[in-house]
Amino acid sequence: MTNREFLTEYVFAFTNSLVQAGVQKAVISPGSRSTPLAYAFMKQEGMETYRQIDERSAGFYALGLAKATNSPVVLVCTSGTAAANYFPAIVEAFYARVPLIVVTADRPHELREVGAPQAINQINLFGSHVKWSADLPLPEQGNRLDYLTRHLARAAAVAETAPKGPIHLNVPFREPLGIDFDQPYESRGELTRFASSQQLSAEAQAFLLESLEQRRGLLIAGEHTGPISDRQWQFIRQLGWPVLADPLSNLRSNVPADLHGMIIDSYDALLKNESFSERSVPDVVVRIGPQPVSKPLSLFLTKRKPKRYIVIDESPMLRDPQSAVTHHIQQDSSVLWQLDLSEYKDSRYLNLWKEASVIARSAIAEHCAQQLDEGVLAKAFFEELDGCDLTVSSSMPIRDADTYFQATERDVQVFANRGANGIDGVVSTAFGIQAAKGRPGFLLIGDLALLHDLNGLIASKLQAADMTIVVMNNDGGGIFSYLPQSQEERYYEELFGTPTGIGFKSAAEMYDAEYFFADTVEELQLALRTRKEKPVRIIEVKTDRAHNVITHRKLWNRLNEELDKWN
Repeated sequence: MTNREFLTEYVFAFTNSLVQAGVQKAVISPGSRSTPLAYAFMKQEGMETYRQIDERSAGFYALGLAKATNSPVVLVCTSGTAAANYFPAIVEAFYARVPLIVVTADRPHELREVGAPQAINQINLFGSHVKWSADLPLPEQGNRLDYLTRHLARAAAVAETAPKGPIHLNVPFREPLGIDFDQPYESRGELTRFASSQQLSAEAQAFLLESLEQRRGLLIAGEHTGPISDRQWQFIRQLGWPVLADPLSNLRSNVPADLHGMIIDSYDALLKNESFSERSVPDVVVRIGPQPVSKPLSLFLTKRKPKRYIVIDESPMLRDPQSAVTHHIQQDSSVLWQLDLSEYKDSRYLNLWKEASVIARSAIAEHCAQQLDEGVLAKAFFEELDGCDLTVSSSMPIRDADTYFQATERDVQVFANRGANGIDGVVSTAFGIQAAKGRPGFLLIGDLALLHDLNGLIASKLQAADMTIVVMNNDGGGIFSYLPQSQEERYYEELFGTPTGIGFKSAAEMYDAEYFFADTVEELQLALRTRKEKPVRIIEVKTDRAHNVITHRKLWNRLNEELDKWN
């Protein structure tokens, strides 16, 4: 067997092993050293390939695919700084527990540390931000393929074993890099793996059931990317607790009509009120998923310290930023829905939250009828959505979603990058989610975040896309206007406001996207309702940072007054 023949067999075994392990999607960043793998992934049956020439965007595109499918996605790139550009997405994947299989092609050992071009130290390149890293042997005769195939089965298993996350495979290649496309390959019995089942111990089950019988209880739901089953809705119905649903929990969408009052979408606003915060202290809190976005909720849990605060989390690395958790059940949250609860009878504690939520909704509706700011525009945007997926950027968009994306029977799944809470790669993530889900995608983003990942729009030129981007252009970092830094005027604009004066009409033209401009609710609605003719639409909404702060505070003051009267 020639070296070319063995190289061909090696890369075909590589991609086939991943398919056998259940991996179905790969994002390829074209480059020379990764040529054999790129060829093999393109040829591999059962593997859907996507291309993104900007590696940083490719990383976030793959993150979006993996987040939307909840399954491992492969990232493939050439050697050198190409691999380093994957790092931001890998960090996000690690903290958000998203399964990625990062494959970096490398120079052979004799070309490392000798000044060869595009040769950097790629071994353990991503450090502690991957669950596992391996430097694979060169594809040369004498190296056993069963070693390779078992490493690939392990890679897929580690990536999707709780807690899910990224792994890194470094693969060196010697030139020549060509393969024989017509060379046959027969699977050699790649490793078969059976996922372990998740079961509660009898002791944990008894403890949970006893805790769930309490009447002053809160169910807090953090980010969840999978579908919500009928069994979950039935559990919530039987439980009879207020459910504080983060917008990323996807418990605010497709809500059955009889459960609208139980899904509390205004807790962020309600818990700003000291009197309500004091009245609403629960005896038991059960949290699934990571800590929600809301800062008032975090402060509430820190200050009030519930007697029993239970977190159900599959990882031994407990997510407890307030150090308030009293019990950690290390299981997948799905074990909760499997519990059989007795039918619930209404309670005063649930009614307390229901009545306060009605007041909050009324105050928000009155505010939206009288004011115009980013939140009001965001609410108008959310109310136009159905049968689609929504990605929201960090900073102000996710906070406006927390306040203004209210429980609805409409079908909108919400995504965001909240592992590391960065604004990088948001556009690419949104395109990856849209590609994975296959239905219309929408993105709410600020101007700085869009500038940060403008190259992500390239995705629409390389594969099918259906994306509408609403960019709230307040000419800078809007969230800093709400933080203590805004009280110090010296250097504020230079360091935090960071105005650029940039509009996005030319960017839309460059990427052949439809462009609309809006600065009123009516103009935004018209832009959203106009028939879409191109893969990408950009709607630029001009807002004012200082005005946004003033009107947001008016809303909180109005709600505070109403709650004080009610309390």
